[in-house]
Amino acid sequence: MSDQFVSVRGLVYEYGVNRALDEVSFDLPAGSVTALVGPNGAGKTTLLRCLAGLERPLAGSVRIDGIDVLEQPRLAHAKLGFQQDFFGVYDDLSVRRNLLHAAAIQGMDENDMEAAAVWAAEAVSLSNRLEDRAGTLSRGLRQRLAIARSMVHRPRLLLMDEPASGLDPEARRELSGLIRTLNMAGMTIVVSSHILAELEDYSTHMLALRQGRAAQVAVLSGETAPKSRWRLGLIGDARDALAGMQGAAKVADCQIIDGEIEFSFDGEPLDRHHLLRHLVEQGVMVTSLAPTGGHLEKLYMGERA
Repeated sequence: MSDQFVSVRGLVYEYGVNRALDEVSFDLPAGSVTALVGPNGAGKTTLLRCLAGLERPLAGSVRIDGIDVLEQPRLAHAKLGFQQDFFGVYDDLSVRRNLLHAAAIQGMDENDMEAAAVWAAEAVSLSNRLEDRAGTLSRGLRQRLAIARSMVHRPRLLLMDEPASGLDPEARRELSGLIRTLNMAGMTIVVSSHILAELEDYSTHMLALRQGRAAQVAVLSGETAPKSRWRLGLIGDARDALAGMQGAAKVADCQIIDGEIEFSFDGEPLDRHHLLRHLVEQGVMVTSLAPTGGHLEKLYMGERA
């Protein structure tokens, strides 16, 4: 099986005389979490609906794990789940009944539906809410239920359209943790959102859409990703600290900015520990070490330029 789990070629979609997708082509690897970004009207939702087989494009092809979504939609649907930009839960039904209904829609065997509902509820931390009516849940929990409905059949690909829309900060943090957990369990995920800072928390790749056209997929993490940027806060002359960092493992491109040192670093937490210990042994008075953040935003803005 090819490592390119999602493969899109020459995708064209039109609403009347307006072209929403214009020769869109890209590949996404298995096990990735892709941030689908772009301004309003760029075609993000249309692209997700085409990936899910809910819209038929004017031209082009979409393959999920080697399956042509347009030619074999039922086989493709068994491998994917789509959490749309509205919750789509039944308020009068319990969490359990919502999940059983979703399992039935997916054509699951009746003998497997109960176990699937319990698994999906556990995956999104709703096990203790199985008998609660969906209409009594908070917005964040309703969002979790919507995600559970979309993945009750254990898809290998999960498409999410603005999943954090309308959620409070705590619910957004919980959603980020959930996406990371699902990805660690082996799920390939595509997330459309305007909140770049949150996408950066869990995304491994970025796909930018502008005016219906796709930029090249950019890697955000892994061996081929650009080194992350870090900033070292300190007391004293930054030039002394800069000298102490010369030759330090996995450190590159050091610059003094506003009395602090910014540098590229591709080490693990233990490597950061060794770096800090090295600096302290050199007599550097370190006050902080933190990522500069905003890598995805900088990359996106660079793609726009």
